[in-house]
Amino acid sequence: MNPEGVNPEGEKPVAKKSSAKKQAPAAPVAPSPGAGRRLAADLALFTGARIALVIALAAGIYLLGKVVGIDVPVLVAAFFAVIIALPLGMVLFKGLRDRVNLGIATVDAGRKAQRENLTARLRGQDSSTPEGNDETKGSGKS
Repeated sequence: MNPEGVNPEGEKPVAKKSSAKKQAPAAPVAPSPGAGRRLAADLALFTGARIALVIALAAGIYLLGKVVGIDVPVLVAAFFAVIIALPLGMVLFKGLRDRVNLGIATVDAGRKAQRENLTARLRGQDSSTPEGNDETKGSGKS
């Protein structure tokens, strides 16, 4: 591989994916107004989709049992539907999950910026000046 990080075929190298831990987003997420509302809407949509999947699977298991001639209790059908829906929902609703993750990162970036601003103000620093020159602030003396 050459120094630019491009292999001889002209493609950029692909990072190995670890199943245990997701990689952080490549670009930092900037806080934006209204991110909390978008996160709530995306989270409600994702949750509703997962619940609808469980209900559809439970109904399918129950009806399949009826067709085959086996009396499947609703609770058993619901239990198996939850077990099947866990991995299936991760695959089917990847786009929704990614939107929720991005919303969480955006809200977290906004909270971090607010916390840093508050910390700077409590230290007596102006949030626009990182060094916080305290001698020229507040006392009215030059």
